[in-house]
Amino acid sequence: MVGTIVWLGSEVMFFAGLFAIYFSLRSMAPELWAEQASLLNVPFALVNTMILVSSSVTCQMGVFAAERLRPRSTSGHPKDWGMVEWFFLTYALGAIFVAGQIWEYATLVSEGVTLSSDSYGSVFYFTTGFHGIHVTAGLIAFLLVIGRAYAVKSFGHKEATSAIVVSYYWHFVDVVWIGLFVVIYVLK
Repeated sequence: MVGTIVWLGSEVMFFAGLFAIYFSLRSMAPELWAEQASLLNVPFALVNTMILVSSSVTCQMGVFAAERLRPRSTSGHPKDWGMVEWFFLTYALGAIFVAGQIWEYATLVSEGVTLSSDSYGSVFYFTTGFHGIHVTAGLIAFLLVIGRAYAVKSFGHKEATSAIVVSYYWHFVDVVWIGLFVVIYVLK
């Protein structure tokens, strides 16, 4: 757990660097930023953001179930869901978010905003792309934790700790996206 927290500290520095690049380039070409930012579909990005933020809620519900040492549902009702069901829902929401990002990329590319089109395109795709890679890594981690819950004979504290550690990462990815959303989509 401590190693994950230390590693997340290095990830904070990585994303701080991306934010610094964004603000530096933005200050050098404010007209370009105003022009290109007008192409962003803010309502779509807001819905996609709400999907990702809601995945943090479902992730935490999975953690609560793991802490109660409940790997799977005791009935079909969501109030009795275990970690596996909550993490599958979290996975689905995260996958929808990534699909939304891909759709947004395709839309922007069709409008001429590419990685090599200008500094705006470069920094937009680098910041959101690295975040998307982190979300995808989190989705893989969820699958590993779910698989581990099925693989063990008895779900114990070790498995619950794995779920907690993955949740730290997932909440971090969500917080970073909220920052990116505010900077890229809201601050004009």
